[in-house]
Amino acid sequence: MPPGRPPPTVARMDSDQDATPAPDRPSDLPPGRPTDRLERLTAGQPIVFAGDRVVTVPAALADAFAPGDALLVDETSGELLHVPAADRGAAADAVTAAADAALLLGGVEDAAVDRFFHGFADRLADDATFAPIAAANVADLDAARARGRSTTRLELTARMRADMVAGLRGWTDVAAGRGTVVDTRQHDGWSLEQVRDRLGVVAFVFEGRPNVVADACGVLRGGNAVVFRIGSDALGTATALMEHAVRPALADAGLPAGTVSLVASAARAAGWALFADDRLALAVARGSGPAVAQLGGIARRQGTPVSLHGTGGAWMLVTAAADVDRLRSTVAASLDRKVCNTLNTCCVVRAAAPTLVPAVLAGLEAAAAARGVEPKLHVLVRDDAERAAVEALVGPGWFDRTVAVARAGGAVPEVRAEPCDVDDLAVEWEWEDSPELTLALVDDLDEAVALCNTHSPRFVVSVVSEDPADHDHAWRTLEAPFVGDGFTRWVDGQYALTTPELGLSNWQGGRLFGRGGILTGDAIATVRTRMRQTDPDLSR
Repeated sequence: MPPGRPPPTVARMDSDQDATPAPDRPSDLPPGRPTDRLERLTAGQPIVFAGDRVVTVPAALADAFAPGDALLVDETSGELLHVPAADRGAAADAVTAAADAALLLGGVEDAAVDRFFHGFADRLADDATFAPIAAANVADLDAARARGRSTTRLELTARMRADMVAGLRGWTDVAAGRGTVVDTRQHDGWSLEQVRDRLGVVAFVFEGRPNVVADACGVLRGGNAVVFRIGSDALGTATALMEHAVRPALADAGLPAGTVSLVASAARAAGWALFADDRLALAVARGSGPAVAQLGGIARRQGTPVSLHGTGGAWMLVTAAADVDRLRSTVAASLDRKVCNTLNTCCVVRAAAPTLVPAVLAGLEAAAAARGVEPKLHVLVRDDAERAAVEALVGPGWFDRTVAVARAGGAVPEVRAEPCDVDDLAVEWEWEDSPELTLALVDDLDEAVALCNTHSPRFVVSVVSEDPADHDHAWRTLEAPFVGDGFTRWVDGQYALTTPELGLSNWQGGRLFGRGGILTGDAIATVRTRMRQTDPDLSR
């Protein structure tokens, strides 16, 4: 940690607890002053959090805690988060490098940033330079498979590599925005300009997706520095990207070395420490819903704005006015691979279910056939009568057939279709290779909207109907930032806006203020106000 910097510890103790003051603590200061340091924990020790809640320290945590470590509290669950000194130091070192670079970036010309993007892209495109990066990715894949981990987003495929190259080069065509005057105000003897400028240090914590290393560099477009921590599955790939592409490109462009910094730790605790650092201007998290929410809570308690991209899974609302052929192709196209905007739940109006449900199932089977696997279906069942109805609609070969479902740990024999309850509508099916979908029968569009607003992450919704009134009604009543009338996979910054995407925000944690749900590098900016005085005798 930098000298004099307080640890990211939010847990507070009563004065009679076992806390050893730091050696340099003045003897005349009363207990409980901010200069105290938490040196050790004792089993059963109460920790106050969220104002009036208490959690006690388990024996294993007390035994593991050492001087220099930090203690954070997840104020939603009450979980105590142990941050070892090594992980804390790795995060602090990366932020220090980025913060030092951020101070220098104000004087860097946009042309230097363009040189970085071109240099990074050229190194990825060069087979000789890319070879050690590819080898590191193969090693990460082998290690992940050995642990039974999902590799659908971890593999640095030829397509991912090409997209990374195209995205980096695309940034050179995007205006930096720095220095743009967004408003002026004229007064007698003086004037004001409101000017877009860089934000500062942007931190990313994201799952094992190598392409996000390139995506995160998009914050440089606006003159910002970036520090990121990647999941353990992809740390080897990220380290190789930094060594063989990022750092050489920074040096050749004349940018400070810390402009892009990687937290050199595979531990989750390093991500906690990173988001607890109050030198960040913005904290961005991508990954699983609970982990992202936890990270967001840590950053918010430090006063750092957050952009969270966690729970995904798109919903499709199918009315009686839906076209069968359009529905079938839309379902299939929405299930081509598992990412956050993949179709997860499909609500079909009951009155037209005999015609529409077979189209949904045909789309699901087509998506599975394209991957050479069997699909997995979940059907909402609220009572015995509904179960009989849905089994009749779905037909034979679903509830009575066991198939091999491709999971992260390998093929698993499972019933092809099984019932689920209302609470399961909130589950995002993290399928590995076998397309997985929930089907729910509803009385009308209003019920479908109500289920979506209650149980979905309030993210991506597609309304399949040939009636314009259905679309207008859904648009007015749905709680979601992304609403369409076709396949769900259009929600992507690169695909929709031709701009590399840093993340997508749902409305699960509240609506966004003053911007859309697609976070891009050129959107990360602040506004400064500049005064120009023409009357030297001006006063108030």
